[in-house]
Amino acid sequence: MSTQLPVAGPAEVRAAAIRDLKADPRAVAGIVLVSGLAAAAGLIGPWLLGRIIDTIQAGSGNVLSTVDRLAFGALIFTVVQTVLGWWALKIGFRFGERTAARVRERFLRRTLALPPRVADHLPAGDLIARGSTDASLVALTLRSAVPEILVAVVHALFLIVAVLVLDLRLGLCGLVCLLGVGAAVRWYVRRARTVYLAVAASGADLADVVASTAKGARTVELLALEHRRSQITDSAITRARFARLRALWLRTVLFPWSEVALALPVVAVLLVGGALYANDLVSLGVVVTATVYLRQLVGPLDTLMLWIELLQGAGASYARVEGVADIPKTEAGLTPPAKEGGDRIRVDNAHFSYTGAKDVLHGIDLVVQPGERLAVVGTSGAGKSTLARLLAGLDRPHIGSVTIGGTPVAELPPDQLREHVVLITQDHHVFHDTVRDNLLIAKPDATDDELTAALDAVGAGWWADLPHGLDTEIGNETKLDDASAQQLSLARVVLADPHTLILDEATALLDPKTARQTEQSLAAVLRGRTVIAIAHRLQTAHDADRIAVMEAGELVELGTHDELVSAGHVYGRLWRTWHAEPEDDER
Repeated sequence: MSTQLPVAGPAEVRAAAIRDLKADPRAVAGIVLVSGLAAAAGLIGPWLLGRIIDTIQAGSGNVLSTVDRLAFGALIFTVVQTVLGWWALKIGFRFGERTAARVRERFLRRTLALPPRVADHLPAGDLIARGSTDASLVALTLRSAVPEILVAVVHALFLIVAVLVLDLRLGLCGLVCLLGVGAAVRWYVRRARTVYLAVAASGADLADVVASTAKGARTVELLALEHRRSQITDSAITRARFARLRALWLRTVLFPWSEVALALPVVAVLLVGGALYANDLVSLGVVVTATVYLRQLVGPLDTLMLWIELLQGAGASYARVEGVADIPKTEAGLTPPAKEGGDRIRVDNAHFSYTGAKDVLHGIDLVVQPGERLAVVGTSGAGKSTLARLLAGLDRPHIGSVTIGGTPVAELPPDQLREHVVLITQDHHVFHDTVRDNLLIAKPDATDDELTAALDAVGAGWWADLPHGLDTEIGNETKLDDASAQQLSLARVVLADPHTLILDEATALLDPKTARQTEQSLAAVLRGRTVIAIAHRLQTAHDADRIAVMEAGELVELGTHDELVSAGHVYGRLWRTWHAEPEDDER
């Protein structure tokens, strides 16, 4: 599997951009219409200026009165242009905010729809970068670029048409000189996409290195890997720096080139217009008006040049955000679990390896009946958590199968998988939001009574002491310790009410007494549901219907507590050793 998500091609990005524009047609039409009126109003001022010059030069009639009227008209149309330009940008910014929200929501939906084993194996930095840096850049572009570009394009077109209508010779002269701008843009665009994709990818790699190093800081310190991690970080920084320098080099070529090219039309029209005026082929007012039009053209073209550069980075980010859609929801045609198979979980001759070089699970055979409470025990490194990942569909065995109701668990779409199997580990996440909203993630239509019942079921009585109860904002009005946060996560499980719950040391952060009470409460609430507990406390195994004993990646024993203790093998030795010591909750 690729270490990064795919990137959408140019055609996909264009199609997505068109869809986003079509999603709000009234706003787009409003921007074009109002900016067109603003551009038309802006043409009147330079034309009136030319009339003023010609009137003064002619010197006939009431010159002062005529100049005053023309100057007042120019002032009025300048104000009108300013107001209409402001209105067009206002419409555009509102359009941009709505569109940016759609892009973010679309990215979130696609991310949540990723198969768990796909999302779990992706570098965290890639998803973080796409959901934060890339999405923010796309949102900024949609908020600012779309209205400003539309306004600039309409304004530029009106100016070009105006100078051509005013005098075809001067207009063509100016446009020919603009070919240099087109050449600069063409040179830049042909190189920019690859460069900016490299910038985004190197940034994602760097974020992943930093995130993984910070997350595994204790492991790095224990194994004395500081020097190695520093080298990896330095390498990622070097790649990111090199990619950014390449993008900077493109900009240092584009902008000086374009600045010179934008000045040429004005210079050319002054020279050619001066020659035509000297030969009485054109009036001075026409030359001045054409010059002002072309000088005004520099403004929108400058805006377009600036956004052309910014759009390359935004386009690369857009391609990365849209690339999530190219992740296949599944690797094969899927069907929901067969009705006749129920929710029975079956593991047949499962072999699994993380690296492909050495198996960590060897020939596991296991059947878990619906409603059964199964405890999986064993020493550290025995393969308990790896088996839990296979049962939850986060990984698939390279030999054998893991099925629920006859369908491979790893092939279930995320929405169906969450209905059937939920894996809870000691890792948890609490959002900076109210307690209520943190719980409603699991069941959006839950009532307050259901929410409080779920909290009480996992022993989270602390919610009643919060300043605003369920409406208390976590992270602002109160902070939860690890134990309380874990109970909040377990309350979500109660609300989700899955057919099968896998607890991989989910109560490890709780003190022994609270952990046992929570496990007993969960067992009562989830009665009739399948519960598979990776047990680090043997008292948890004692309460289970059956116990599976793992050793060196193999399932070595399977039976009830009394059967395994009587057999006196691995579990019997573990029980006697643990029971001989003072229990944790009695210390």
